[in-house]
Amino acid sequence: MPFVEQEESYEDQILEGKKVKVYKPRVEVTIKHLKTGREYLSDAEAKEDVDSPVTDTTQDDISRNVNVIVGPSAFGNKTNI
Repeated sequence: MPFVEQEESYEDQILEGKKVKVYKPRVEVTIKHLKTGREYLSDAEAKEDVDSPVTDTTQDDISRNVNVIVGPSAFGNKTNI
């Protein structure tokens, strides 16, 4: 099951001396054990499995897929795509 690493948001930043809104997209992450198919709920949980002396899980067994979701509001109403 994917977990949300970053929610969609905007933040004000100063770029080239001007205050602009910077868009941050929603980021969903799925971490999975490639051999067993087990899905982890966090990076920390996967690291615990790799570090555990009880399992033979290695870092190479772990897959981390990142899905970046860009909402339509990110482009504004003047964008022609």
